[in-house]
Formats: sequence, structure tokens, C-alpha cells
Amino acid sequence: MSIRRLLSSDAAAFRSLRLAGLRESASAFGSSYEEECDTPLSTTEARLAPDSGRIVFGAFDGDQLVGIVGLARETALKVRHKAFVYAMYVAESHRGRGIGRRLMEQVMACAAMLDGVLRMTISVTAGNAEAVGLYESLGFIEFGREPDSMIVDGRFYDEIMMSRALAVKPPAGTD
Repeated sequence: MSIRRLLSSDAAAFRSLRLAGLRESASAFGSSYEEECDTPLSTTEARLAPDSGRIVFGAFDGDQLVGIVGLARETALKVRHKAFVYAMYVAESHRGRGIGRRLMEQVMACAAMLDGVLRMTISVTAGNAEAVGLYESLGFIEFGREPDSMIVDGRFYDEIMMSRALAVKPPAGTD
């Protein structure tokens, strides 16, 4: 198993795995298969480009992409100290092997290297006990819950917002 940053050349594999995740785990994502299935490959290539402002890691079993996770930094001046995790997914056939943990550790290490980033956030669908357990084991804590955040196939799902400090912030008034 290897983990590396995805490049524009990985767009087809990323798109395929992303669409599989949206179909298989519809309630785990804010996006839907119907919204993304017609997205041009060129759009996905642009999202994976080094200058896109996003960093996406992939887990590979040989040449097969089996897991993904994305990281983006908030851009507004007052919230630039935060980065958020998105699009976390491991193929059902490869779950239970620690791939999700390895992807999260990689994305956390990457966030810690971003100048000025002190905190990471992630959101997860309530009821996804495996994901919540993983994030809690990595130091994320719940700070909020949005009731009825999504409707999938006529059913409401709450969203849990979680956060984790990457570094201790200096006391006010110190350099």
C-alpha cells in the first residue's frame, strides 16, 4: 500500500473512485452522484492541479486507487489558520486495513506543514460510527451538530462537525 498526492494525471482514477463512493455511500457526502457524474474530466484534472488550492491524497494497492482524502485551507484572512478535510473515502473492498487512518495521518501531516495552519476541521454524517471513531482516535472532537443537514432518498441525516488543534497557539500579546 502506498499513499501519495494525486496529480492531474490521476484524474480518471480519482473520478471513478469518487463516483463509486457517491453511489455506495450517498449519505456520507454533501455531493451526489447525479451532480458529479457528468463533470468533465478536465474539471477533475484542474481540481488536482498543484495550483488548485487543494491537496488530494490517494491510497494505492499496486496501481489501483482504493482511497482518497482531500485538504483545503480556508482563504479568508480571519480563518486562514484552519484547513478542512473533505472527500474522505476508502473502497468497500479495502476497508478494515487501516487505509483510512493512513490517509488521515498523511493529510494531518500535510496540514501541519502549511504555514500558519493551527486547526483542522472535518464533518461526518451522524451514525457513521466507524468514521467518527477514527476521527476521535486521531484527536478530533465534536464541536457541533447540524440537524437534518442532508436529505438522501427522503431520509434526513445530521452532520457532526469536528475539529482538531495542530499546534498550540501563542498567548495574546506575545511574539
